[in-house]
Amino acid sequence: MILRIIAGIFLILHGLVHLLYAGQSRRYFELRPGMVWPDGAWAFSRLIGNETIRTLAGILLVLATLSFVVGGLGLLFQQAWWRPVTTGAAVLSSAIFLLFWNGKFQALDAQGGFALLINLAILVAAVLLK
Repeated sequence: MILRIIAGIFLILHGLVHLLYAGQSRRYFELRPGMVWPDGAWAFSRLIGNETIRTLAGILLVLATLSFVVGGLGLLFQQAWWRPVTTGAAVLSSAIFLLFWNGKFQALDAQGGFALLINLAILVAAVLLK
């Protein structure tokens, strides 16, 4: 029971961290001085401008936040649907950080590198834990 509570709270908190990146993407604040994420996203920068990239990233990050929060609440309240919601949230989050990555291997922590590792751990846990 205590592990379920900790895991549910962790999922909710992980989701809320996505709001920080949403705020960064919309330039409401800087997570780190000089941080320009998601400008120059490798998947989009040749197709659309940075303002559109920032808007798209912000919208998707809010969706990922909501998904993680709902998945975490589902786990806390022992709902069977927590697993597919959480899995979807982790896949969405990973896709966001991969698509909005600038294609360089510098400052990966500022581009969601840790989120990718956490999402991988969440996916493994969601599949293995019954």
